[in-house]
Amino acid sequence: MTTASTQQMMEDLFATHMDAEMTGDLETTMATMGPDPHLNHVPVMAGGSGRDAVRTFYAEHLVGKFFPPDIEVVNVSRTVGHDQIVEELIVRFTHTTEIDWMLPGVAPTDRPVEIGLVVVKVDDGLVTHEHIYWDQASVLVQVGLLDPTGLPVCGPESARKILDPTLESVHI
Repeated sequence: MTTASTQQMMEDLFATHMDAEMTGDLETTMATMGPDPHLNHVPVMAGGSGRDAVRTFYAEHLVGKFFPPDIEVVNVSRTVGHDQIVEELIVRFTHTTEIDWMLPGVAPTDRPVEIGLVVVKVDDGLVTHEHIYWDQASVLVQVGLLDPTGLPVCGPESARKILDPTLESVHI
């Protein structure tokens, strides 16, 4: 397979995987994954290691569960290597439902959240891992659980600066 066709295959696989997550299709989500996947939502160490643990995590905490009615996903950039995709996204939503994988144990606050997310590893045509990173301090500020006064943290403006790098820096 040529590099261009391999990259396109990885991009198509990732699109299928994300679409299945967002539409609540657990079977298709799992069908895109390799035999021994792992998933790590880095800031809160949520996810699983191994097919059964990943499936359980998806079924109980993510696939068809996270997405409030007003969710908006904005693609910022994508880098495709020979076996990995780094997808930079802005995700916007109102915290109207429990989001175990991002805010475990936090009841809905009805506050808007805007956050940058970013890595998906592909091997033999299947997703082998996802490492999802975001600025948890920014999320906590936005849902009212962290007072940013005197701290080097921001709210939604940190995500907005990803989309518009000309915005003023506030902590330097």
